[in-house]
Parts: sequence; structure tokens; C-alpha cells
Amino acid sequence: MRICFVSRRYWPAVSGMSAYAENLLRHLVRAGHDVTMVSQYRGDPAGRAVYGGGPPPPERVPDGVEVVALEAHGEQEVAAGRPADFEADVETMRATVARLHAERPFDVLHAQYAYPNGLAVLRAAHDLGLPAVVSVQGGDGHWVGTCCDTHRELVRAVFTHAPALVIGSPSFAAEVSARHEVDPARWTIVSGATDTERFTPAHEPGALREPPTLLYHGRVDARKGVLDLLEAHRWLLDGGREVRLVVSGIGPDTALVAERVTELGLDEHVDQLGYTPYERAHEVYGRGDVFVSPTYAEGFSNTILEAMASGLPVVTTDVVGVRDCVRPDDNGVLVPAKDPAALAAGIARVLDDGVLRVGMAGRALEEVRAVWSWPVIADRVTDVYDVVRDVPVPAIPDPPVDPSCRFRAAPHLL
Repeated sequence: MRICFVSRRYWPAVSGMSAYAENLLRHLVRAGHDVTMVSQYRGDPAGRAVYGGGPPPPERVPDGVEVVALEAHGEQEVAAGRPADFEADVETMRATVARLHAERPFDVLHAQYAYPNGLAVLRAAHDLGLPAVVSVQGGDGHWVGTCCDTHRELVRAVFTHAPALVIGSPSFAAEVSARHEVDPARWTIVSGATDTERFTPAHEPGALREPPTLLYHGRVDARKGVLDLLEAHRWLLDGGREVRLVVSGIGPDTALVAERVTELGLDEHVDQLGYTPYERAHEVYGRGDVFVSPTYAEGFSNTILEAMASGLPVVTTDVVGVRDCVRPDDNGVLVPAKDPAALAAGIARVLDDGVLRVGMAGRALEEVRAVWSWPVIADRVTDVYDVVRDVPVPAIPDPPVDPSCRFRAAPHLL
């Protein structure tokens, strides 16, 4: 099967979408498929600073995958003080897919992210008479469409007209269905996965070293709860515990986190690693004893699965996209989101209760290897490709642009 995969973000952008795309494409090629990836990227200094930017580096692209890199010039209008022009980027993606199809026809189109990529793919599918799949992965379900009338209308059109909608968890599907009036039967649940060959325990699962080290690895973003973790760390230290914290990653709130570390008097207790290449992420997990993900919402958390595969006990929040893979006191500890005191108490439980900690880490490791490894999940994605053949896509026109949209001023948050 010849597949065109249109990605919202790919390496060097630090994002769960990058890890998801790399692993999925690798396994599609291994299964004998012919894959082309069309990848958006930010090339301007501001865009590069938030997630990392630039075209996909060849060493991060799986063997056998053809790459077409598209600089998001429409989004980059913000660098000149103008609103982001998502419409221009959608048209660039649509035209690129059409050009590539004319050179060597595709069998199926797959968009990673509902908007703007999903809209571009559905327009290309309409023009070319091709089947299409749209994966909803995070912010496209949580935030896109809550920002303005334009994006609400367009993202709902994508949810209505995509021949297949793939989403990572039942709770996330329920949230998006309620927010955008999507028939729950439209969703195909295909969970996230992790590379269980890359991520393996560096020491005995659930073991603590002295002093214990908490690990946060992922996008440095207030919406991921990283500021709450700093507050919780302060609580633990004030309670007399010697515990360190490693914060790994970059994101829109990297500078804010650094400022807050100093304000809370944590400079001697927190290591801020900054950008970590994916190929070295397994080394970061080896530095931690307890993985903490205080996120406010997820589509499906790649980092939680990576931590489980690395043998770390997990403390996280009882939110959409997390509660589907973490069961309280079975394979992780769940606490309320946006509650630093509850987060500190959950961490303290894991530090103090060796039976709980070792048992959770062992069960999580066993489960992630059996259920959430990439060979299993990639096969489920190709099953979706097989059922969308001959499903037509109607035209989706552009509504008037709503200039009040917050993402036109900060497109990196979309």
C-alpha cells in the first residue's frame, strides 16, 4: 500500500507527535508499505525556540520513508507582527499532496492532527478521489475549536467528513464527542504505544536510590502541570524529605519554569536538562526513580508509557487520556490535577511504600510490553486503512476568518 502521512510536527520538534510518527512509520515500512511523510516545520527563530524546529533530520527518519518538508510560512507570519495564516499552510499541504500523487499515486492519505493537517488531507482526498484517515492526538481535540468560530466550524467539518477518525483513548473520544457533537460511533480507538526495544529498565523496577530522584520528561508547558510539580517538590522538601527533581524538555514555558525554580528556592535541588534528543531519551529515564506527569489533559501519554517501559513507578493525574492506561494503585498512582498538595502526597506515598512502588512498576512494565508496543498498534492502524476504501470526502469550504482567535497570535500552541 502506498501511504501519504501528513504530520503536524516531527523531529527536531520535541513532541509526542514526533515519537508517534517515527515509530508508526518505521513499522509501516517493516510491514512492506511504501510511505511518504509530508511534515510541517517551523523555520523561524521563535518557532524553533519553543519546540525545536527545522526540517526532519535524515538520521531521525526511518529507512525507506520519503520525506517532503514544508516550512509553515503561514504560521510564521507572526514573526512579522501579522496574524498566523493557517489558510495558506492548509493550501500548501493540499497542493503538495496533489503534486506527489500526480508523480506516484497514493492509495490512502493519513493526517496526524485534525487541524490544519486533517483539513488539508480531506481537501486533497476530495480532489483526488482518495480514502483518508485523520488521527486526533491532543490539542486538536482539547483546544482547537474552543478558540474561535472559524476553527470550530472547520474542526467539526473534519470530524464529520473524515472517512475514519482515529483517537487514542475512550475518555478522550468522549470529551471530543461532547465538545463538538461528534457521534461516538465515529471513533476508532487505537491507543498510543512505545518502543519497548529502546525503553528498558536501567535498574531494578521500583528501586530507589539515595537521594531519590523525581523525573519530569516532556514538553515544558504549564498545561502539562510542570509548575504544579515545582510546588509539590517544595512541599516535599519543607516536610524534611531529601528528594531531587530532574526536568527534561523544552516548550513554551521553559523560561517560566526556570524563574519559578529560583523563586521557590529550588536551584540546588532541580536539574533542568533542556532539550533531549529522542535517541537519548532512554538515558534520561535512567536518571529517575519515580516518574511524575501532572498533566491537565492528554490524548494518550507517550511519556507515561516510556516511563513504564523503563521500569519507573508513575505518579500522574486523573484526567482524560491518562485514566485509560493508569489504574489507581495498580500500575500507577492517580491524583487530582491542578493540586500541588495532592501531587506531593501521591509522590510521598510512592516514596514511602516499597511494596506499592515495586508492585506498580513491575505490573506496568509487563503490561506495556504486552499491550502498548508498536508492532501491536501499527497493525491496528493498517486495519483502519483497509476499511476506508471507496469512502468519498465532500468539499469543505472556508468560513469567514475570525480575527479574535488566540492561536493566530500564538500558533505554536495549536
